[in-house]
Amino acid sequence: MGWLWLDFASHFFLPRSPMTFNELSLHPTLLAALPAELHTPTRIQQLAIPVALAGQDLLALAQTGSGKTLAFGLPLLQGLDAASDRVQGLVLVPTRELATQVNAALQGVAEALGLRTLTLCGGVPQEQQQAELALGPQLLVATPGRLRDLLAQRRLGLSNLRTLVLDEADRLLEMGFWPDIQWLLNAMPTERQTLLFSATLPLELESLATDLLTNPIRIEANPLNSLVSEIEERLHLVNKSSKVPALISLLKAQDWPQVLVFISARDDADGVARKLAKAGIAVAALHGEKDQGAREQALADFKGGKVRVLVATDLMARGIHVEALPVVINLDLPANAPVYVHRIGRTARAGQKGLALSLVCHGEAETLAAIRTLTGRALPLEGLEGFPVTDQPASGEGKRAPRDKQANRRTQAKRSVRQFKGKA
Repeated sequence: MGWLWLDFASHFFLPRSPMTFNELSLHPTLLAALPAELHTPTRIQQLAIPVALAGQDLLALAQTGSGKTLAFGLPLLQGLDAASDRVQGLVLVPTRELATQVNAALQGVAEALGLRTLTLCGGVPQEQQQAELALGPQLLVATPGRLRDLLAQRRLGLSNLRTLVLDEADRLLEMGFWPDIQWLLNAMPTERQTLLFSATLPLELESLATDLLTNPIRIEANPLNSLVSEIEERLHLVNKSSKVPALISLLKAQDWPQVLVFISARDDADGVARKLAKAGIAVAALHGEKDQGAREQALADFKGGKVRVLVATDLMARGIHVEALPVVINLDLPANAPVYVHRIGRTARAGQKGLALSLVCHGEAETLAAIRTLTGRALPLEGLEGFPVTDQPASGEGKRAPRDKQANRRTQAKRSVRQFKGKA
């Protein structure tokens, strides 16, 4: 399959003068329902909306915080028939939090068009979702597992589906959802529009996209793994044992109103949160082992300003959308270099300034080297006052090529691909 590429400089889709939503062939009722603060479409919206409205399949690569939800959501909603009580649009996402976020972003516009939306995900009683399905929603935002369960129980059908969106497709692949997605595809009409949105494009996903999409257009709003210029990055070299004390010191020394702290190890998130709380810092932890109610409460408390600091794992952070988040701190560097880009992209949204701090120890030298290579940025290490470094570099550190920290994940992904293709 050949790809038709569109870039941000495409004159056909993007005139040189600033574009408005009025120029994107969107319905007047839909335009009137857009939030008042939306004036100029983002890059991904300018590129994706005309393609989606034309009914073409699409592979779109867009950074975190780029506005991709409206990029697929607005044309999707415009194409739905409010007079029908059948499911016509479906957005598949990897996590409950992201499902909630996407539905919330689209609900106001949907209501203005007389459309009903419904979120289907785990953590909510099936009986409740079955009652809501009886109301005849035209758009579903769902995680693959819960949707498959309901379809298998014949609680709904997808025979009238017009448009399928796979959001955060790279995460869907990483989390092993592709067998479920293949099962779901067999329950859908083959004649449909498919839109695939992803922050990264691993080889496995590109291979699957070839099978999923028909004569698609591929667009990139920004170069892959690029970072917006509004993000200030600081990296501090500290002892491994000093990371939490250094974090506490930074939080007490600064008056940042909201701070998102990333941690790689799920089991440590609660432990870090307890230490911050003991130091008098209002904090909550967010990770996959918490039940749905606790996760929603932690996120609501953070967004509402009841807690100043949220300690989160990468997976859970996919559902976090906070306007004007000023600071992101990496307590650990992620083993997967592109995740670094995703993490710090949580700040400096919508043209705002943002600060990304990383606390780095000698044991993370290879990971840092991979991040530098990926981003093409120098990312110099600085000391942190009050925290002298006494740890010694590992023997031979910096002399060998960085190990491929994604090997296990890629192996798992390839296995999912084989399963996917084997069932096709």
